[in-house]
Amino acid sequence: MSSYVIRSVRADEWPAAKELRLAALRDPVAHLAFLETYEEAAARPDAFWKERTAGGAEGALETQQIIAADPDGHWVGTLTVLLEERGTTDWAGFPVELRQGHIVGVFVRPEERGSGLTEVLFDAGLEWAWGRGAERVRLIVHEENGRAQRFYRRVGFVPTGRTVPLTAAPGENELEFVLERGRD
Repeated sequence: MSSYVIRSVRADEWPAAKELRLAALRDPVAHLAFLETYEEAAARPDAFWKERTAGGAEGALETQQIIAADPDGHWVGTLTVLLEERGTTDWAGFPVELRQGHIVGVFVRPEERGSGLTEVLFDAGLEWAWGRGAERVRLIVHEENGRAQRFYRRVGFVPTGRTVPLTAAPGENELEFVLERGRD
């Protein structure tokens, strides 16, 4: 892992952020992992990608996109951490009871999977969230995405029992997993 660079994106790196997101959306399990399609994302204008990347770039206070770059500088993995404030309502309409991080957009290129890179990305995301006072970190995973669920359990996340119905896919649900501060 020492040959990889793990860091937050910079605002001017939107073309690389766009390329990595589009690669993620072409993954065979993208329909289980992401709430948008490749076609939807590919149709977005450059202004969208610039704004999205700047919103999660180095120095941003509420969102951070972390990437892994290989020795040649090619981006091979990413995740994003959103901060959710106690007393607000999350994207699914549930009340936020604690200041928490919310990990989204997890993707590692297939050729890098199994290398330990995902764990390193999670460590960086957790460090960022804990450093901003998060009391726990959560994520939402499709009920059929067994590979992701096994990984999340292995790195300490546990299911809460909360399910989130997918409005775009009636009858399908996502599951909430959390990691309490001090358990990582």
